[in-house]
Amino acid sequence: MSMNMIRKLPTPQEIKDMYPLSEKVIKTKKQRDKEIADIFTGKSNKFLLIIGPCSADKEEPVLNYISRLVPIQEQVKDKILIIPRIYTNKPRTTGEGYKGMIHQPDPTKKEDMLEGLIKVRSLHTKAIEQTGFTCADEMLYPENYRYLSDLLSYVAIGARSVEDQQHRLTSSGMDIPVGMKNPTAGDMSVMLNSIRAAQTSHTFIYRGWETVTSGNPLAHAILRGAVNKHGQTIPNYHYEDLSLLYELYCKQNLQNMAVIVDTNHSNSGKKYLEQVRIANEILHSRRHSKDLEGFVKGLMIESYIEDGNQSTEDTVYGKSITDPCLGWEKTEKLIYSLAEQL
Repeated sequence: MSMNMIRKLPTPQEIKDMYPLSEKVIKTKKQRDKEIADIFTGKSNKFLLIIGPCSADKEEPVLNYISRLVPIQEQVKDKILIIPRIYTNKPRTTGEGYKGMIHQPDPTKKEDMLEGLIKVRSLHTKAIEQTGFTCADEMLYPENYRYLSDLLSYVAIGARSVEDQQHRLTSSGMDIPVGMKNPTAGDMSVMLNSIRAAQTSHTFIYRGWETVTSGNPLAHAILRGAVNKHGQTIPNYHYEDLSLLYELYCKQNLQNMAVIVDTNHSNSGKKYLEQVRIANEILHSRRHSKDLEGFVKGLMIESYIEDGNQSTEDTVYGKSITDPCLGWEKTEKLIYSLAEQL
């Protein structure tokens, strides 16, 4: 056979029962979810910073990185709300190479999906227990979302997933913000259609159940740049791009107008050091326009302990094994600089 079933994995509820959350964690998530939702609904004018490694590789350096954000969050709490990235699914265009912690809880060893699910749940739980941060993850597999639904405060839908109907419908059943990235070709109408779908009630099949959702009013846009037919990157973070998206939003009459700007990927051409310049330009655009000030809710930044990236065979602590990231010293300086400008 071309497809062999290895073993049946536990259901999300079975995993949750095996690894339950403390009352402290439950309370922290409830409080954080409200603070984050208030930003998207306009009740709070704080600026969101969704920041962290391109992909979570190993538990210890990821938790080390997140713990470093704690004192910074305290210093900037009146202006910025930080959501650390713990991205445990790492999609690849070709499907080759490292696919993330759910596949390989240890990137140097073979795949083990059960161990990966347990490890990922443990990592997100420890992040809340040790730092007070509830975190963001990317939803590569819609059917896996419920393994972490009681832990996540933010979900991103990637550029290659945003047109997929199952991603859109699953997003409509979440009660946390879901960011829809523009597709790799850059068509904003595709992204806006995804947002409309996610904000609407649906009935569909999910994990073998006939399921109905209420719609997610916190679904919103993420601009991550695009790639043209020649493979050249096209940024979409400039003032004109933000203004165009604002106008398109108004025409669509979508709920809670909001955009997060991804400073890496095709916006930087994966030149990770450019994230600093891009972040500063976006804040300048917000200052130039009252409409954009309320519309641009935050930034997505790829950052880790060490600058750049490395192969999975290398062993530099806290250095990305996927896309290159901004190192810690530059990250710390950038966050404080952004706070001063807000």
